[in-house]
Amino acid sequence: MNKNPIPYGRQDIDDSDIEAVISVLKADFLTQGPKIQEFENEFAGYIGVEYAVAVSNATAGLHLSVAALGLRKGERIITTPITFAASANCARYMGAEVWFADIDPETYLICPTKTRKLLESKPEGFFKGIIPVDFAGLPVNLEEFRKIAEDFGLWIIEDACHAPGGFFTDSSGNKQMCGNGHYADIGVFSFHPVKHIACGEGGMITTNNENLYKNLLKLRSHGITKENMSENHGGWFYEMQLLGYNYRLTDIQAALGITQLKKNPKGVIRRNEIADNYKSAFNGKVKYQTLPDNSYNAHHLFVIEVENREGLYNHLRNNGIYAQIHYIPVHTLPYYKEIGYDGADLSNSENYYKRCISLPMYPTLGTEEQEFVISKVLQFING
Repeated sequence: MNKNPIPYGRQDIDDSDIEAVISVLKADFLTQGPKIQEFENEFAGYIGVEYAVAVSNATAGLHLSVAALGLRKGERIITTPITFAASANCARYMGAEVWFADIDPETYLICPTKTRKLLESKPEGFFKGIIPVDFAGLPVNLEEFRKIAEDFGLWIIEDACHAPGGFFTDSSGNKQMCGNGHYADIGVFSFHPVKHIACGEGGMITTNNENLYKNLLKLRSHGITKENMSENHGGWFYEMQLLGYNYRLTDIQAALGITQLKKNPKGVIRRNEIADNYKSAFNGKVKYQTLPDNSYNAHHLFVIEVENREGLYNHLRNNGIYAQIHYIPVHTLPYYKEIGYDGADLSNSENYYKRCISLPMYPTLGTEEQEFVISKVLQFING
């Protein structure tokens, strides 16, 4: 039994993070202050995108994204079943329908071939958009999905919650950072504590479209703007131009996000070192996510597949290793089951779920801790 429990993921908070938060607590603004814009600018620079909008969490970011793109009641979007429910729920918030395209069994990402087949099975205009997910930190090849989107008149929201620092290389040889807006209309990131950048809660929306950016700013804060102020109005004047939400991030969280962001480049390198150690130990013994030649995985997760998943899960927990399962396929959750997906062929996702388990993956995971995890996995696999 390991003396100190080993979680599947955890935040890394050091003195620089604590000092940044304290400085805001001593300043004039706890929210709606200068740290928000600073964080947005720093994040946009890191990703290589024109605009970034900080929000209260990634679920809020997804909700605002579909709202800004004009998704309406009764319209339809496509996403992957292997994701957190929020990737689908955002469409339901607008009264839209969610359809699922199956995953590639090697990458665990939404399959472009399956997506195209689903689109071709319906009349023109049946779907409005696609929400591909950079699952586990592995980038979706959005160049391929952009071609699909153009062929069928769709928008793309990249759910990059697992992947700040990940990228793929497109056919022109250009590195495309996750969420940089080159192929997707909008990107969304998460700052939950187990993610790369921890703000307690928080999220970021990224885009290169100025009109979407301005709309997102309004939607984030009740649909209110002061952009039409003139000499005929006092300094208190504002307009509510549309029905928005209170999805603002605080300056406290933004200050933490700024210091966390600075550590992410090194954190992603460390995550890949950990992934390489797992691959070296498990090669030929355990299946894990394939890494395409043109991709750099940001590794929010390291997922393996085993025959007796529940047995391994319990074996690891008995040894103080708190592995996790990512994810129960969204279409099998009670809410979505009631909607009905009996006719959909999502067998790759369902087969993956029967076997998947996420091992500890975070930058502060020690070498001895990882060796202990590996030894316990192999002990179970070898009987």
